[in-house]
Amino acid sequence: MVRISDILDAFLKKYPEGDVARIQRAYLLSAKKHEGQIRKSGEPYMIHPLAVAKTIAEMGLDDASIAAALLHDTVEDTGTTREEIAKMFGDEIASLVDGVTKLSAVNFTRKEERQAESFRKMLIAMSKDIRVLLLKLADRLHNMQTLGHMSPEGQERIAQETRDIYAPLANRLGIAWMKAELDDLAFKHLELKAYEEIAAKVSGTRVEREEYIARTCAEITQFLKEAGYEVRVSGRIKNLYSIHQKMVKKTIDFEQVYDAIAFRVICDTLASCYAILGMVHSRWVPLPGRFKDFIAIPKPNRYQSLHTTVVVGTGERIEIQIRTDAMHKIAEDGIAAHWTYKESKVSAPLVSAFAWLREMVESQDGVRDSEEFLDSVKVDLFTDEVFVFTPRGDIMSLPEGATPLDFAYAIHTEVGNHCAGARVSGVQVPLRHTLRSGDWVEIVTSKTQRPSSDWLDFVVTGRAQNKIRAFLRAEQLRQSREFGHQLLERALRHYGCSLAKI
Repeated sequence: MVRISDILDAFLKKYPEGDVARIQRAYLLSAKKHEGQIRKSGEPYMIHPLAVAKTIAEMGLDDASIAAALLHDTVEDTGTTREEIAKMFGDEIASLVDGVTKLSAVNFTRKEERQAESFRKMLIAMSKDIRVLLLKLADRLHNMQTLGHMSPEGQERIAQETRDIYAPLANRLGIAWMKAELDDLAFKHLELKAYEEIAAKVSGTRVEREEYIARTCAEITQFLKEAGYEVRVSGRIKNLYSIHQKMVKKTIDFEQVYDAIAFRVICDTLASCYAILGMVHSRWVPLPGRFKDFIAIPKPNRYQSLHTTVVVGTGERIEIQIRTDAMHKIAEDGIAAHWTYKESKVSAPLVSAFAWLREMVESQDGVRDSEEFLDSVKVDLFTDEVFVFTPRGDIMSLPEGATPLDFAYAIHTEVGNHCAGARVSGVQVPLRHTLRSGDWVEIVTSKTQRPSSDWLDFVVTGRAQNKIRAFLRAEQLRQSREFGHQLLERALRHYGCSLAKI
């Protein structure tokens, strides 16, 4: 069981001069409020807020975040009010607690609406303060770790929600370790047989695999040292769900997943990354089409690294990732790597790192109901990306399968609404054309062009779908008003009157 001393140690490790007073007071209040409450496992309820707070502390967040983690269930489960928390700890912590509190006061008619509206509230709250999302992810992580005590129906519902929403959110924030664990936990509860089969095969080859990893790491380290590079090399098997996805996508068996092991080479400078890549390719044969440069074109979550798959030994394929120390920290911790004590909400890296979240919230303005909102958010989160260029040479990230029309709406709503055509790399293409990474996209607009319901058949981004639906609804409302106006005018004329005279 996690103890408060474990949390304080983790906090002081990152912030030696940090203020632990608020954390200690939050612990005392939480312990008092949750006294006597029991989890479904039969354990004291307090183990949950302690576990969430420890995760938050280990991620390097501030004392306000840790205090909010300790208090995050008090409003919902103990009758404590937001005002009480604000009075004792200030508005900052009260707002964080409120942001992660489940929606319980509103009486929705269906469970799906309740879930969607709760998520909508959370998304809006976390767009104002990213710590709300980090708290929610830590909360979901511990709930998934202890999900076995729920009913089978509850396990399936929560695991599916985790796969659809929370693991992709962790990915968008670049928190690789959390995404991997959430994916594997959801995989275990949704596809137990497949999970156990892969887990058994991974476990069955553990000794052999560890020897292979140690041998390969030593070989990479040695030949790079001889070339004058001081590096850290590590290897790990990819998480179970990642292996399962590859098996399903390629219709192959476990034994055919040749690049299940990924090796990381951590060096000191950007120039070294590219030099080491050249050395790796000169020593081993690279597989065509398997090189990705995420340094020149970072992922939206700010992840940077060089990826290449090479053939080694007697034909084994391994993936090698090359990055600097700074890139590695961001790759592992994501947005939390940018955290600075007492400056978290104003630091420039944090603002740019979750700009996509504000854009996502803003793009939902025309959404009519909560379920439509949730569906469109899933579209934006749960996807791979393609990188395309604007006519000015700016890079834009879009979901895989995106079209020129998605591109147009990503630029501006009016550009999308008046999109009449597109040129991709200088060639005229239909609006439903599928974009590929590296395409140069130019949109042709016309003042007479208007959105069509047919567009909904091929756009893939939530923003494009929502803006098209909003325009169509507004147009339908305008036509209905005109028709009503005509009917009223006709009726008035029957009595010798006119709207113009009224």
